[in-house]
Amino acid sequence: MHSRGDFPGNYFQPKCIINLNQHSQISLATKDGVNRLHERQDNRESREEHQAILKWLTPIDYASQQSDFISRRQAGTGQWFLKSAEFQAWLGTSKKTLFCPGIPGAGKTILTSIVVEELNMRFQNDGSVGIAYLYYNFGKQHEQRLEDVLTSLLKQFVQEQPSVAQSVKTLYERHKDKRTRPSLDEITRALYNATSHYSRAFILVDALDECQANDGIRSRFLSDIFRLQAQCGVNLFATSRFIPEIQKEFEGSINLEIRASDEDVLRYVNGRMPLLLRSRISKYMDLQNTIRKKMLEAVDGMYNSPPSD
Repeated sequence: MHSRGDFPGNYFQPKCIINLNQHSQISLATKDGVNRLHERQDNRESREEHQAILKWLTPIDYASQQSDFISRRQAGTGQWFLKSAEFQAWLGTSKKTLFCPGIPGAGKTILTSIVVEELNMRFQNDGSVGIAYLYYNFGKQHEQRLEDVLTSLLKQFVQEQPSVAQSVKTLYERHKDKRTRPSLDEITRALYNATSHYSRAFILVDALDECQANDGIRSRFLSDIFRLQAQCGVNLFATSRFIPEIQKEFEGSINLEIRASDEDVLRYVNGRMPLLLRSRISKYMDLQNTIRKKMLEAVDGMYNSPPSD
């Protein structure tokens, strides 16, 4: 028999190698697990900071208004506008402006919401395209100062990006502890920076006539937006009532008047017909057609009464 000392010196080496390999694998697995844990923690902290910055920028959220307006749309309406040569030309080329005036009650706000939805659906999987919008309202002028609306545009462009732009983060860190708010110039510079990260950017503004005109606020807003368009190639869409000083600002732009088309009115009437006619006269088709005809004549380019548009 061989004694233990009679075996070659490497007799026990394979077992040692196995143990070393197992130890190495365990170490690597442990390190990998720790790294993943740190990564998840970093991602969570990054998301929390992202949300904190967005909330700090402004609590105003036009997305809820967008949801409300688009929910009022009768299915299929607005196709005449989306298929128009004017809209297609605006959509297909950067740095274009589409100005859409209309009489009170023509449905400008609903049409704006239709355009927002069209852009969101068309570019939903393209992170290189930014979309931001505003709904001006006389009744909300206290929260639609120039600083408010520009900050809202900034917030919308930033929130679609995977990480906060450094210019916005710097702005946040500069003001949060002091509890101060950024100046107009700071907001504008940050807006330019955030917009420049996109290959294409769209800004949509509804009811420009309801933007404050006193103290040059509306003029300054348009000046800032046109400058942003010139620097970053933004596509601008705007609606307004027929106001000469506003129309003058858009001379040379693509122009398309918003009116309630017969096709859209018929869709609306047909959608409301069951409620309008009830069951008593639902079987009288001639009467229904007469009602449709009279309503088309009465509408004359309007969906609703002036106060609601």
